[in-house]
Amino acid sequence: MATIIPVASFDCVVFGATGDLTTRKLLPALYYRYKDGQIPGTSRIIGASRSEMSVEAFRERARDALKRFVPARDLDEDKLAAFLDHLDYVAVDGAGDDGWEDLAAKLAERPDQVRPYYLATSPDLYGSICRNLSVHGLIGEKSRVVLEKPIGKDLKSARAINDAVGEVFPEEQIFRIDHYLGKETVQNLLALRFANTIFERLWTADVIDHVQITVGETVGVEGRAGYYDTSGALRDMVQNHLLQLLCLMAMESPLTLDANSVRDEKLKVLRALKPITPHDVQAVTVRGQYAAGAVDGKPVQGYRADLGGETESRTETFVALKLEVQSWRWAGVPFYIRTGKRLPQKLSEIVVQFRASPFSIFPAESFGREPNRLVIRLQPEEGIKLEVMTKDPGPGGMRLRPTNLDISFEETFKQRYPDAYERLLMDVVRGNATLFMRRDEVEVAWAWADSLLKAWADRPEPPRAYPAGSWGPTAAIALIERDGRTWHEEMH
Repeated sequence: MATIIPVASFDCVVFGATGDLTTRKLLPALYYRYKDGQIPGTSRIIGASRSEMSVEAFRERARDALKRFVPARDLDEDKLAAFLDHLDYVAVDGAGDDGWEDLAAKLAERPDQVRPYYLATSPDLYGSICRNLSVHGLIGEKSRVVLEKPIGKDLKSARAINDAVGEVFPEEQIFRIDHYLGKETVQNLLALRFANTIFERLWTADVIDHVQITVGETVGVEGRAGYYDTSGALRDMVQNHLLQLLCLMAMESPLTLDANSVRDEKLKVLRALKPITPHDVQAVTVRGQYAAGAVDGKPVQGYRADLGGETESRTETFVALKLEVQSWRWAGVPFYIRTGKRLPQKLSEIVVQFRASPFSIFPAESFGREPNRLVIRLQPEEGIKLEVMTKDPGPGGMRLRPTNLDISFEETFKQRYPDAYERLLMDVVRGNATLFMRRDEVEVAWAWADSLLKAWADRPEPPRAYPAGSWGPTAAIALIERDGRTWHEEMH
């Protein structure tokens, strides 16, 4: 069992306390950390939203949320009751003046606490909330502010948000969260690469044929249709989640695990990412939009129907890209990335395909020769799998077949793996920004995404339809297969 190291006592103020993110992710994450003894008993979680509500009513909402989103086997009634006692609530208008004096009075009761402000709100409120925190004297040396994605919808709006928050918070107190970076497997990428010489010495264009990154969702737009139709898969997933995974795969070794040292190396990858121009956009990108189909054996409607069916939308719900990192290590190695909604599986994985051996001593009929492959699973089951060739047991000649060296983290370490938000929230309290994005990272990623959005706009074609429950448009298959490669698709 891993040792649980308590954090400093804190007052965490969650703006957007009645919203979906708080209900589904933040409250369960904080409950687990409290249950495991990591949160000191003097800490408070203070909900803040415009809704007028008593503390008791907020605690009852929280109880309902935890019973809904935490498995029954993990709900300890005594711990749950004790956790709820640490919840407080203040009605605050993030965009206006109401409620701020009440919040200031509540925080003044414990002036020495670490103060994380979690902005689980629409990004257009980030600036006004931060300004109000400053006006009411609520920012000090122990303050931190957590910004949820999306940070803007393009480079211009991202800079405006960063400017507004940066006016009152120094950069080292700003935590731009990407929950993918809190996943155990993502952090294991650093250990895999830089603590194991066997892999780091193979991490070159001489040995690696290509890399695939897939993030698939079975859900549609759910209740986010209004937001999603102004965003699309590139803004919603590629600009942040997938580019961050690519950075961790492609970066050079940082000098230390210090936050800025790691983020400096990720920034170099983003700057080395080849822009996609109108000239090559058709050859290296595919946009798709799901149509009616079936997911998990159940019929589902198409994207336009999910929007209400009244207007034709050109918003992409699927993106596949062939990317290049222009560096000595990665010259000539394509990175194929894809993400989409209404795909067959909820799946996040990175596949490192090694080059085939240049010559084989084994007769061709002895096996279907397969190059080695490293599969890093982020979900549904976190783990690492290395595919190697081995001899089939028994007499009768040298028959070879692919065999998996498979590590499932939960089975190997015999413990529940914390959700990404659990880890990231505790890192905020500690002031450890290693797994969070720095301002220049966000803006360089947006600059690259803007160039692709412009390239698409210069060739205004509607996204290609794909049936829900498939792996996207057939053009996405062609994108990789015309290079003599194929997508890794293994049902879990």
